[in-house]
Amino acid sequence: MYKKYIKRGLDFLIALIGLLVASPVLWVVWLILLLQNNGKPFFFQVRPGKDQKAFTIIKFKTMNDKKNADGQLLSDKERITVFGKWIRKLSIDELPQLINVLKGDMSLVGPRPLLFKYIPLYSEEQNKRHLVRPGITGWAQVNGRNSISWTKKFALDVYYVEHVSLALDLKILWLTVLKVLKTEGINQSEERPMMPFDGTN
Repeated sequence: MYKKYIKRGLDFLIALIGLLVASPVLWVVWLILLLQNNGKPFFFQVRPGKDQKAFTIIKFKTMNDKKNADGQLLSDKERITVFGKWIRKLSIDELPQLINVLKGDMSLVGPRPLLFKYIPLYSEEQNKRHLVRPGITGWAQVNGRNSISWTKKFALDVYYVEHVSLALDLKILWLTVLKVLKTEGINQSEERPMMPFDGTN
């Protein structure tokens, strides 16, 4: 009942309230990034959602577009801006994804949407992570984030898919708030970047 009928409605309501409450912060961050990133405050990327359906994820742009002499982008560590590092630490860069939640592309809680190039590398079990909408935060994010292996991360994602409930969602949201308050973040960080998935651990 919750998974089929209630979760989507709660997602929409909470995302709408979240955007309204956070709007003063969002406008300030948007203006600073607009000036800092030459008129490009947002980062857009196509990701696989529920049933591997493509959608465009929205995040605040925390890195510049500086390139080396060969025209290749510099490493993430070299491109992240001072302000970008700060909003990542507070997970503010993730807030525009509330728009994705309103649109129905994402949920507040679910497996993090990764990249299409990883799909052929998933096992049949790991691919179950696409049976639900991807989330801004998830069971893997509050249980180790980038300190755990891809195998463990996907196992946590599948566990969530098979045990979706209001109680579990509330627990994950609460643990996410605690992590943000402790400035641990919920996704990748400069100190512990997400290494590319290669089909193994």
